[in-house]
Amino acid sequence: MLHIVLYQPEIPPNTGNIIRLCANTGMQLHLIKPLAFELDDKRMRRAGLDYHEWADLKIHDSFEDFLQQTQPTHCYPISTKGTTHYHQVRYAEGDAIIMGPETRGLPPEVRQHVAVTQCIRIPMKENSRSLNLSNATAIVLYEAWRQLDFAGSI
Repeated sequence: MLHIVLYQPEIPPNTGNIIRLCANTGMQLHLIKPLAFELDDKRMRRAGLDYHEWADLKIHDSFEDFLQQTQPTHCYPISTKGTTHYHQVRYAEGDAIIMGPETRGLPPEVRQHVAVTQCIRIPMKENSRSLNLSNATAIVLYEAWRQLDFAGSI
């Protein structure tokens, strides 16, 4: 299992989509406070449909709290400031894929944290700002899961 980490998510439908993604892939989802919305936000619930009951969701007060409670094998923050493409990493069970807030991305204290293995990026055309959070999460999650031979799938 991989850990999908949303650091201070801001847009409810993105989180709802990622809840659905994690429920369908068997990955554990971690939300790091503060959240910019309530978990019962109707926009988030609508995006996640009825998958909330099948998602393994944990909420943490801080990034440090997440690290202490989860103890991931490796931590891979995703950022436009990363230097290695996401497909060049060799993922392992227990790794954490860390996504930043939609409007500002991951702060340096997360990207450069001592627990971080490597900050990675998704290739894009020059002068592109970023991808949608749920789309970016799906891209990296499926590459990592592919490398794990889609463990647990049918």
